[in-house]
Amino acid sequence: MNYLAYTFSNPQNEALKDMLAELLGAAGFDSFMDVDEGFTAYCAENAFDKMAFDGILAMEQFADVKILKQELIPDQDWNATWESSYEPVVIDGTCRIRAPFHEPDSSYKYDLCIEPKMSFGTAHHETTAQIIKLMLTEDFKGKDVLDMGSGTGVLAILARKLGSAKTVAIDNDEWAYRNALDNVRYNDETDIVVELGDANSLNNRQFDIIIANINRNILLRDMHEYVKCLNKGGKIFFSGFYEADLQMIRNEAERLGLSYLNHIKDNEWTAAVFIRK
Repeated sequence: MNYLAYTFSNPQNEALKDMLAELLGAAGFDSFMDVDEGFTAYCAENAFDKMAFDGILAMEQFADVKILKQELIPDQDWNATWESSYEPVVIDGTCRIRAPFHEPDSSYKYDLCIEPKMSFGTAHHETTAQIIKLMLTEDFKGKDVLDMGSGTGVLAILARKLGSAKTVAIDNDEWAYRNALDNVRYNDETDIVVELGDANSLNNRQFDIIIANINRNILLRDMHEYVKCLNKGGKIFFSGFYEADLQMIRNEAERLGLSYLNHIKDNEWTAAVFIRK
């Protein structure tokens, strides 16, 4: 079976990127991969819905999205092309994020196996990599952890590898939910609780660490729910927004009783840490 590969520039924010991926899924695309310049979407040639595809790109909210590259991948080359283009990501020389077709490497302290399917969260994108960098400096031992907007589940899996206790991963996308279930099995971390839901699913459950790698608008909308679930002395990691939005995030966090600790940035993307004192 031949495959089509389209590489797109990123939309304005992560919420639009998630929306675009979901719509492309309805047009026949079944796999997505973050790349330096944006992301690549893959579709079996016989499943491609050209009318739906053109309609998606004509939508006003995607006016700034560009098709950077278009390829036809012959059937006999598909697996080799996918595997050769999907490189493992190494964070701080300690944590390696690889696909199932990469061999394990025990030289890394944390060697995570993540199959992305249609879910984002492979550490190829700056926001995921930033959160991982911050997580590697944090003490997770015995802490109850929430990964909100969990995507592939990679951050919840890393939390368990770092020694977390009760660990919950929640995403409102059914494909991401099923993908995370697969990935916790790949990594022998089946005690992670994976849920299909959103901030309304939290029901005031309490956590010591909350990770929310989503986007600015959802973080601002749902932050009050996260704070209600954060134990005193607990920390919350926010990512999925630009450095220009940090002050807005900080203002809302401090209004809700959080204190700013630090942030890091990469290509204008930012991840920040707050504490509930």
